Amino acid sequence: MKLLLRIVVYGMTFIILFGGIGAFGYIRSNQGYWLPTRQTPMPALQDVSVPEHHPEKPTVAVMLSNPTTEAFDFMVPYEMFAMTGAYNVYAVAPDKNVKTLSGGLDLMPHYSFDELDRLLGKGPDLIVIPAMPRVDEAKYKPVREWIQKHSDTKLLSICAGAVNLADTGLLKGKEATTDWKSFDYHEISKYPETTWRRDVCYVEDGNIVSSAALTSGIDAVLYVISQQVGEPTAEKIAKKMNYPSYHFVKNPKVDPYYVDRTELIFWFNQAFQWNKKNAGVLLYNGMDDGALATIFDTYSASGTTMVHTVSDAKQPIVTKYHLNLVTRYQMSNAPKLDRMLVPGMEAESLAAEDVKRWNEKGNNAVPEFIHSGFADRFIFDAPLEDLAKQEDVLTAKYGAKRLEYRATNVTFEGSPFSYEAFGMSVLLSLAAFLAAFLMDRRFIIRKVKRGPHQSLTR
Repeated sequence: MKLLLRIVVYGMTFIILFGGIGAFGYIRSNQGYWLPTRQTPMPALQDVSVPEHHPEKPTVAVMLSNPTTEAFDFMVPYEMFAMTGAYNVYAVAPDKNVKTLSGGLDLMPHYSFDELDRLLGKGPDLIVIPAMPRVDEAKYKPVREWIQKHSDTKLLSICAGAVNLADTGLLKGKEATTDWKSFDYHEISKYPETTWRRDVCYVEDGNIVSSAALTSGIDAVLYVISQQVGEPTAEKIAKKMNYPSYHFVKNPKVDPYYVDRTELIFWFNQAFQWNKKNAGVLLYNGMDDGALATIFDTYSASGTTMVHTVSDAKQPIVTKYHLNLVTRYQMSNAPKLDRMLVPGMEAESLAAEDVKRWNEKGNNAVPEFIHSGFADRFIFDAPLEDLAKQEDVLTAKYGAKRLEYRATNVTFEGSPFSYEAFGMSVLLSLAAFLAAFLMDRRFIIRKVKRGPHQSLTR
């Protein structure tokens, strides 16, 4: 009985201290990424830029949901289709209210679902379905119904957007793929009537193309462009992006990723890295859409950094391809920042006036042109390599794995692992052991020494 009691005391103390605190940290970090709360009032928005509509061009609708949509899944396909010049490309949502991308990037849709249907007089020619968490059924329901309404349209799911697509019932009897985590976390087990492929970047079955995780969405978008607009255009877009993996467009077969011990750094960063960096990202007119996405899908997604959008504009910032971004902080009320990141290959010229105003206000975070010197590299190379220096090599390597980015030309230099995340877990383990040891000494060993019939008082 004494041994059993000790096992219970030590086990429960470890679960409560280590497990409880770790679970609290993980849930809080995860919610901060997927459900980032706005801390400042929403400005009164008036000027919304909508790309000109050309009736002779096919229309691509890239979906936004309530309450959030994955940043990469939305922004990168949006940018790529817009880069071709061959499509009308719009951000669409159930309503015209401000929407939020993962990590805390706010933007305004161009059209509501109903507005776009009225504009076109029919459905769009292509619908892009990003990963959209289904945390509020009432708010999410219009997303499901609009996809079902346009079931005959060409549909392209990105990453876990395939789970959103499966939720509509349109993948029954078809082949599809999705992100590698959804396989191991059994998200797709709810849809047994779909044949799920894990060994490919993308799958085409009928009018549906589904992609695996994140950068595999680039392969899928390039494939669709090559089929609809032509191979030369797809190759031109890939070259302009310095995308190093175009060969997957022609042969999507890959060695799949799995949830394994490399996942530990992500869990530990989420659970035990409490002193997260505060990074600002400077929004400016004409900024590159995809370059902005790299900030949120590296730093924010790593569990190590809170990213805050900052500008000096009270109306939407308009990106290179006409997305309307709504900043969360003005330069005058920005939180204390460890870093100020200015993304984009042309940031030094396009953001010159914004950087000047930031410096004039006496803010101590020096603007960093994160993509400077990377003009001939893929846009994710700079943030991933910088993340290794800011945090550690394991965090950056997992970041590349999360993105399903298979390039071999990325160099990671920095601490081998997170001393804070692993150190905090060790300290909590020691604290749990010490607390259990003291309870053992006070309530178990001492009681045994007195004997069962010995009075507890003198």
